[in-house]
Order: sequence, then C-alpha cells, then structure tokens
Amino acid sequence: MEGELRLATVEDAVQYQLFLIPLEPGDPDQHREVLQQYIERILVQFAPVLVSYIWQNQPFNLKYKPTKGDIPAHIGGVTKFGDNIEDEWFIVYLIQQITKKFPELAARVDDNDGEFLLIEAADFLPKWLTPENSANRVFFHRGELCIIPQPKTPGEEPWLPDTNPTILQTLMLLSAHPEDFLATKSIRTAVYKRISGYPEKVQASLHQAHCYLPVGIVVVLKHRPALVAAAVQAFYLRDPIDLQACRPFKTFLPNTCVMTSVTFTKCLYAQLMQQKFVPDRRSGYTLPSPVHHQYKAHELGMKLAHGFEILCSKCNTVSPDSKRQVLNTPFWASFLNSLKTNNYFKGELEGSAKYLDQLHMAENYFQQSIKPESSVAMSPGEEILTLLQTLSFDLDELEKEAASLPPEDDDGWLEISPDDLDQILSEASGRNESIPPSNEEDQKYDLAEVTESMKAFISKVSTHEGAETPWSPAEACVTFDVDSFTNALDRILGADSEELDSDDLDEEEQFEFLDSDEDLDSEAHGQEEKALPNKMIGSLRSYMDDMDCELTHTNVGKSFVTPRKVASSAKEPLSRDADCALEDDSDAGDTDLTPVDVDLNLVTNLLESYSAQAGLAGPASNILQSMGVHLPENSDHRCINSRATD
Repeated sequence: MEGELRLATVEDAVQYQLFLIPLEPGDPDQHREVLQQYIERILVQFAPVLVSYIWQNQPFNLKYKPTKGDIPAHIGGVTKFGDNIEDEWFIVYLIQQITKKFPELAARVDDNDGEFLLIEAADFLPKWLTPENSANRVFFHRGELCIIPQPKTPGEEPWLPDTNPTILQTLMLLSAHPEDFLATKSIRTAVYKRISGYPEKVQASLHQAHCYLPVGIVVVLKHRPALVAAAVQAFYLRDPIDLQACRPFKTFLPNTCVMTSVTFTKCLYAQLMQQKFVPDRRSGYTLPSPVHHQYKAHELGMKLAHGFEILCSKCNTVSPDSKRQVLNTPFWASFLNSLKTNNYFKGELEGSAKYLDQLHMAENYFQQSIKPESSVAMSPGEEILTLLQTLSFDLDELEKEAASLPPEDDDGWLEISPDDLDQILSEASGRNESIPPSNEEDQKYDLAEVTESMKAFISKVSTHEGAETPWSPAEACVTFDVDSFTNALDRILGADSEELDSDDLDEEEQFEFLDSDEDLDSEAHGQEEKALPNKMIGSLRSYMDDMDCELTHTNVGKSFVTPRKVASSAKEPLSRDADCALEDDSDAGDTDLTPVDVDLNLVTNLLESYSAQAGLAGPASNILQSMGVHLPENSDHRCINSRATD
C-alpha cells in the first residue's frame, strides 16, 4: 500500500491527505457529506491567502477520496509545483495551519521523493528512522509535527506496531495519545524553520515588472493575474511546433500594445528573463536597441505575448456560459455565503468596483480549487479566450494608466555574490556558522582543534551508508578500555602484552602469515603455530630492527616531519642543497629513528591539501567545514600574488 502513496510517476508534485479523527463507524454517505463540508470550511478559512496566490503549475485543491484498501475515506489533492519549490512548502504551511485550525483533522504530506519533511530534518533524525520504515509515521496533528515511534524491543510496548503502521493504526494512535507522539524539538525546529514567515513570505516572493503588452493580455491579467504563470510556462517549455502558431500572431496583435505593470513570482520572472529569444520577423514583434531605457519592458512583453499566443493556439473557443454553468450550483452558493459571513469582501458595497474585483477572484479561485467533480475543467487557453469574449476595455484609459505606473521592483536578486552564496549555504545547512574575520590579528585558529576533529571523524563507525561527521570534537571523544585491550592481546599472543605495542601487533600478524606460507607440512604447521607466540616475542624485535635499518637507506622517512627537522629548519636556510642534507649511515639512522609527531604531520598534510585547493572546494575544506572547523586564507599565497602583481 505504501506504493500507492508515493508519487513515483509524478515528478515535482506534492500529495496531501487529511483524515478525520476519531474514526467512528457510520454511514459512508454521511461521512462523505461531513468531509465535503470540511472542504468548504477549509478553503473559505484560507481564501484571503489563496485567492491571490500565483501558482507555478497547479493550485492547492481538495477533493473527497473514498475508502481504498486500508486507506480510509479522506480529503486530499495533488499539486504539481514544477520548478518553484516554494509552492510545495507553502502547501506544507497550509496543511500545518489547517490541522491547527481544525484539531479533529490529521494530515500527511509527501512527494515523489517520499517523506521530504524527514529529509529536511535529516541531521536530527533518530538512528532507527530510515526510509524503509518511515511510511505512515509522519503526520501533522493539532498544528504540530508528529512521528509514530518504533518499539525499542519487540513486545516492549504492545500498543506500538512492530512493523510499518497502516494509516488506520496511526490515526487510532493519534486519537488515543495525541500528546505522546510529538517529534523532537530539533526535528520540529528544522521543519518549522522552512515554513516560517508565511503568509507574509508570499508577498516577498512576488516581483513587479513593466511589460509592453497587447491590450488583450493587459485586460486578461487585470481580471486573472494568475494566468501569467501558464503563459510563462508555455513560453519557457515551447517547441518548434508551438512557435509556428506565432507566425504570424492571430489573437494578440503586436500593433495594439501598451505599457503595463505585471506581477510575477520571482521564479516566473527569472525563467522569463534568463531565456534568450529573438522573435520571428513574421510575428510582427520588433525590439528596440538594447541600450534603450525600455528595452527590458519590450523584451518581457514580447516573450509573454508569445506565451499567451501559444496557449490560445492549443484550444478552441469556449462558450462564455460554460463558466456560469459551473457557478450556478448549490455548492457555489454556499461557498459565496460563507465568504460573506467571514467578511471576505471587507464591507464593500455589493456592485461596487472593488466588490466585483473580489468577486471575480473568488469565482476563479472556486473554479480552480473546489469545483464540483461533475464540472469540466477549462484549460488556460480556453479561459483566456472566454475572458476576451466577455470583457471590454477602453484603450484611452489603459494608456492613461500606462503614463502613471508604479515603479518596478529591482531585480538585483538575480545576481548573487560568492559571499552571499556561502551565507545562504551556511543558513541552509542549519549550523549558522559565521565567517571568520578577515583581520589576521582577530583570527585565533587552534591547530589542536584540527587534529582533534580529524581524530573524532576517524573514530566514527562508518557503514555502507557512508561516514558520519561529528558536529564537534567534544561530541565524538575516543574511548579506550585498556584492560579489555590487554586481555585481548594476552589471548592472542599467550604472553605479556606489555612487551608489544600496537604497531608490533600488526607486524606480528604479517610475520605469522609469512611463516605459515612457507610451511607446507600441515602437522608441522600446527605445532609451529602453537609455539609461534613464544618465539615471536624474541624474533619480532630483531625483525623490526632489520626493517628499520633497511628503511634508513630510502626516502620514506623523509616524507614525515619530526621534531628534529622542525628544529633544524629554524636554523638552516630553506634553499639548502639536497646533497648537503645527506649524512653518513649512522647519522641517517639516528635521524630516521626520531619519533614521528603524528599530530604535526596531520596538520601539515591538511594545510598542504587546503593550499592546493586554491580557494576552491576540496576534500580538506569539505571535511573540516562539515565539522565546524574553518581554516584561514593562505596568506603566503596572497602575499606572493600581490608581489607578482606589483
């Protein structure tokens, strides 16, 4: 049944379901009537926000869904949000507010990625919660995010299902224990942060721009501003067949254009602006010089006009009465009465201009969102042609309005600096990491933090799902049980483990494998294997000494930084010839046997790797920044570059 809930075949679409709890057995027809009433109550309650919202592809809509399998009857819908991810999160906000306003409803929401609310809070999820067992566990109830937990051990909590719960089981649990399933504060904070700012954020996502458009499009957009989304999508997704309808224009002639102000969402405006397009000469559209002060308005208008023409070319003329037929229903009458009861018209006199504007918006909202199932949906092109048949306009009045348009919004948000991008990524990660100060005197970098972070990272247990990054070194301290370790050595070696260190143990195992390979007699091998631990202690030292002597004549030891090298580098010039660094065998042996400073070598290698990135992303910076460690800019390279410039 989980497969039926996933939108595997619908890309960029969000599905939402609202269930009535507690579930009481009764007449299915009566239950349907109750749910239909909730549709009206919900959309009337949120009409002030929804009627003016510009959706990228499809609007928020609710319909009755009968019982199917183990999914009880409910109300829900599917909205394709396309490229504008904000539509999806606005719907999440609506679902949260609906369950807050109507506490007897519980809701779930997912998309083609699955439980995307858990993806948003992935850094804070408990270990047991995985994509495989998360089905039907995440719900909104009473305005709060709830997660049905899994019992720690089977049978410990019999009221919790051991496997993935069904929706019916989840609703029964929420009805019986509404306060016991709140998601942890960190999970709720991560999700609520994503939907914070609504409904005010809706206005912030809009962009006003001047466009030079045919008068027919100006009139249509005045009556139905949301149609701009369909026109932008038609132009944005055009193909050669679509452009054939624009050679020449038949519906929106270019010789009747006026300047007007159009409201876009930022996503729609960016899609229109970033498309490079030259109109066909047969279309009748010509653009002024790029240096002309109204070039952008003419270009936007030309692109938008192509979108409207493409929409109209794909449909036939619709009867103007088709819309009236949809509105002449008891459902619309009750919806309109509910709007009046909730002061939707804000005291405007019936028949006034503002009252009619609000009424037209409510009609369009009703048609798009809660039209009866028996009604036939009109395509955007059909709606445009219908509006052109029913609406009238005064060209002189439109030209007067064009002379006093409000200023358009600044589109500087289309460009983003590297620093702004870093800040956005930092905020998106939820860590609120501040950028280190640029003044070197204020920079206090502790190299010990680098080594401790790397040790904490290495100490984390990784699986086939990847390595876990510690948030800070303090959270990933390394624990070591000395007694357990020595006891394990005693069992393996049969001797006092204090005579060996961890490096000797590794070499002992390798030496054991070498001896076993040379022994071909199975019985002798078994006897030698018993006597090997006793002989190993004496022979391992000489074996290690032989290896050290052999390595003294190679360059392996020179790749590590030792305290002696650090001290000598402070006294000797860096340009010393390599031949002068060679000493006799005894001196070389003494030098190479100097203990290696592991932490110093770790920091040195990390800094060299970070420097080699030249300011770009790389393994060193990615690992360290994921643990909250920021390295300063390479001042040596900065000085060298400045000298080269001089």
